Amino acid sequence: MCKAVVENGGQEMAEGINSGITYLMAFPYILVALLAYVLFRYKKRIKS
Repeated sequence: MCKAVVENGGQEMAEGINSGITYLMAFPYILVALLAYVLFRYKKRIKS
């Protein structure tokens, strides 16, 4: 369905779809990195 929408839409719509896909792909990596940072800080604080 997404492919059909992009094929019928213009360049602007394709760029919007690509931006949405990039956002959805990057968000989990950001969350995992944030969790790793928080755990690192927590372990460092306990060691001290």
